[in-house]
Amino acid sequence: MNSLINTLGAWVLPLMVVAIVLFGLFKKIKVFDCFIQGAKSGALTVYELIPTLTGLVVAITMLKESGAMLLAAKLFSPLAAFLNIPEEIIPMSLISPISGGGSLSFFESILKENGPDSFLGRVGSVLMGSTDTTLYAVTVYYGAVLIKKTRHTLFAGLCADFTSFLLCSFFVNLTID
Repeated sequence: MNSLINTLGAWVLPLMVVAIVLFGLFKKIKVFDCFIQGAKSGALTVYELIPTLTGLVVAITMLKESGAMLLAAKLFSPLAAFLNIPEEIIPMSLISPISGGGSLSFFESILKENGPDSFLGRVGSVLMGSTDTTLYAVTVYYGAVLIKKTRHTLFAGLCADFTSFLLCSFFVNLTID
């Protein structure tokens, strides 16, 4: 059964491409010209996003290298202790709105050191699944369509991330027998 699923999975994309080309030919659309036009548009979008993404990467690096992330973690540790949130989760929750790769590396280290079925592993899993890379998403998606006013979206996204941080340990505690 697994080999059948793998085989079907390997053929899905090529069959979709063939179906799109055949549909375009049936509708008398110049498929290759449309493809070239879309590729040019995509390249232009990437070109327009490079300065924004560069700024985001520089900001992330500065936060990590300056020690500001550790300072912020120290500031949040009393709140985390009051809410029974493991201190090891704080850096992951701080980097999560900024960098998916950064939060994933914190999450992987939590799983390696404690295991996926530990309390810490479960809290990290809930946090990882309930937060988003808010700053990255706003930067990329709004930057692609040249939206400059992101205040309300950014505030709502960061509030959602903070809520996830506040409740991740609570919900894991509910599931413990």
